Amino acid sequence: MRKSNKLKIIPLGGLGEVGKNITAIEYKEDMILIDCGMTFPEDEMLGIDVVIPDVTYILKNRDKIRAIVLTHGHEDHIGALPYILNKINIPIYGTKLTLGLVENKLKEHKLDKVNMNIVKHGETIKLGVFNVEFIKTGHSIPDSAALAIHTPVGVVVHTGDFKIDYTPIDGDVIDLNRFAELGNKGVLLLMSDSTNAERPGYTMSERTVGNTFREIFLNHKHRILVATFASNVHRIQQIINASEENNRKVVLSGRSMINTIGVALELGYLHMKEGTLIDINDMNKYPSDEITIITTGSQGEPMSALSRIASGEHKKVQIQPEDLVIISATPIPGNEKTVSKVINNLVEKGTQVIFESLADVHVSGHACQEELKLMLTLVKPKYFIPVHGEFRHLKKHAEIAGALGTSPENIFILNNGEIMEFTKDTAEPGGNVQSGNILVDGLGVGDVGNIVLRDRKHLSEDGLIVVVVTISKKEGIILAGPDIISRGFVYVRESEDLMEEARKVVRAVLEDCEKKKITDWATLKSNIRDTLRNHLYGKIKRNPMILPIIMEV
Repeated sequence: MRKSNKLKIIPLGGLGEVGKNITAIEYKEDMILIDCGMTFPEDEMLGIDVVIPDVTYILKNRDKIRAIVLTHGHEDHIGALPYILNKINIPIYGTKLTLGLVENKLKEHKLDKVNMNIVKHGETIKLGVFNVEFIKTGHSIPDSAALAIHTPVGVVVHTGDFKIDYTPIDGDVIDLNRFAELGNKGVLLLMSDSTNAERPGYTMSERTVGNTFREIFLNHKHRILVATFASNVHRIQQIINASEENNRKVVLSGRSMINTIGVALELGYLHMKEGTLIDINDMNKYPSDEITIITTGSQGEPMSALSRIASGEHKKVQIQPEDLVIISATPIPGNEKTVSKVINNLVEKGTQVIFESLADVHVSGHACQEELKLMLTLVKPKYFIPVHGEFRHLKKHAEIAGALGTSPENIFILNNGEIMEFTKDTAEPGGNVQSGNILVDGLGVGDVGNIVLRDRKHLSEDGLIVVVVTISKKEGIILAGPDIISRGFVYVRESEDLMEEARKVVRAVLEDCEKKKITDWATLKSNIRDTLRNHLYGKIKRNPMILPIIMEV
């Protein structure tokens, strides 16, 4: 059978959602993956730790895969790697800091035989029929890259997450020149970051945050706590700079903060004077106006360092009224309530809190509309697929491309799992592959599905009743019980009458079954469950989960 000469683009995550980014690019017998990210669970995913993409299609085609290429080191682009690499060992290519963060992550999962390859900006690597070029971009983590994938049918440009910052902290400006060169030679397809597609104008430079920090640090004469993303190394550098200018020592709080800063310092992406960084246990040896604490928890995560500080549960840091807390991040959609709760807890303790709406203490790492227009204008793609964002972001980005002259029939808003097939001159849908969410709960990967989640939801909302009965094996008569145990349904001591009635109802069911000579366990359990459910709903309009347990002796 002759293999198709079409290039397949298959997003398996990251479309119609923020996070879980992973895209397969396939041509005949060769396939590469761009990124391999995770996302955090939604509210109804009770007890789930993280969500990773369904990679059934990748596992089916494992012989074709040449490598995973990474655009940058954020969790939504590298977080699922340990789970995938556990099943299939693929070489990984990325920039120095990206792979430093991946290495840390793989150590935690005890994966030590992974083939990791550092690539510099401007370098091109050959992976089967693909030549993948890494292009310098700017983002809220250093060492981010866009990819120009030179394929047999044309060039595909994938921007990764990016913004256009002309005055970045590390001095490495986005390589707009290379995007323009590629555009002049001809680009078949552009896949571009849509996160901020609804925001007009330009994203402010990271340096504006540094100026705000300088001003705040100069004028506050007590301890300062700054909560930010651990991965935002440029932000952390500016907090360190402002601290050093005001003779402050820096303390780190939060496991991910300590890990990331350790990697960034070791690889030379963070710079601080000797003696600036001190252990959290030595903090009390210094006056309060000589201390800056950099902490995780800018999203109000319940177990994060800032949340524990705010609620008074942190072992090492007790908040004081004269402290100043700066939350240097925007709440991710869905986290507004938890962030607000943390701010309220801090303000109740008399602490001053500064967050984005009060001062320029945060700027985004993603391009706004004018930067997206510039990227589209430089690259001049024949076809366009907006990526990285919820449906409304993708739709807005598609409209921006249309307004700049890209033909509407050449713009494709895809769903995860949809295939687009390209030749030099054509683009058309190529069906679907399996995609979706794999839920990770503790050490279990994918063993919690919709049925388990439905049960958890039921238990969390309505509670549980266990009915225990002992019957004789020979005669099928009741020897003991029914005993009723309740959890999360009613407070038993205050509902003894209800429980006694429930016992009588179950006993009546069992006696009825005894008369009719029904000894089949499934039928007994079903009758108990149905009759008791109807009785309880009639009494107090609640539907607990009912678990009958029958013991034979």
